[in-house]
Amino acid sequence: NTATGTLTPSVGVGTASLAGGTSATFASGAATGGSSDPSDPLNNSGWNLTTFPAATVGNKTAGAQFLVSTVGFQGISVSYDLRHSNTSSRFEQLQYTTDGLAWIDANLFEGTPGDTWFNNRSFDLSGVAAANDNANFGIRIVSAFDPAGSAYAPSTPTSNYATSGTWRFDMVTISATAIPEPNALALLSAAGIGVVIRRRASRNHA
Repeated sequence: NTATGTLTPSVGVGTASLAGGTSATFASGAATGGSSDPSDPLNNSGWNLTTFPAATVGNKTAGAQFLVSTVGFQGISVSYDLRHSNTSSRFEQLQYTTDGLAWIDANLFEGTPGDTWFNNRSFDLSGVAAANDNANFGIRIVSAFDPAGSAYAPSTPTSNYATSGTWRFDMVTISATAIPEPNALALLSAAGIGVVIRRRASRNHA
């Protein structure tokens, strides 16, 4: 049943929540082309957000946020699938936090036309040192004004922006690599052994 999804991560630990007054239900993650989720289409749920701000208020405040501790990990990266409805905001701002309170712009994505899934949106945060080994790390994806003006633009140019427009999330994933243990590196160095240490990536996705 695609209307009975869950916000519990399928791998790892994290918390998904709404931001800026949005509301949400679950809906098909397979409709209109579908997300990258490999699960059975009859049970593939997407997190369907609506109740966005009016056309000229709340820039970069409304959407979804995902808090994930990166303690013991480094080289953080983010990926997600997002379906835009015709009347939803065309522009989505990816932000991150290193203290759980202040949000920093990372990348602005554009979703046009509407009624379309944009799969494997991704951004590399490995250059942000403060994102590593941080219990207060998180990301959020929020609706943003058209950079050319001071209002939201609809995903489909022939439509009008509406607060009832929807964004549907799936496969939100925060990836990282484990920080090598200092003792192990010291022993290898003392033995004169040069190796490349690869640790399996840890993933959190809702």
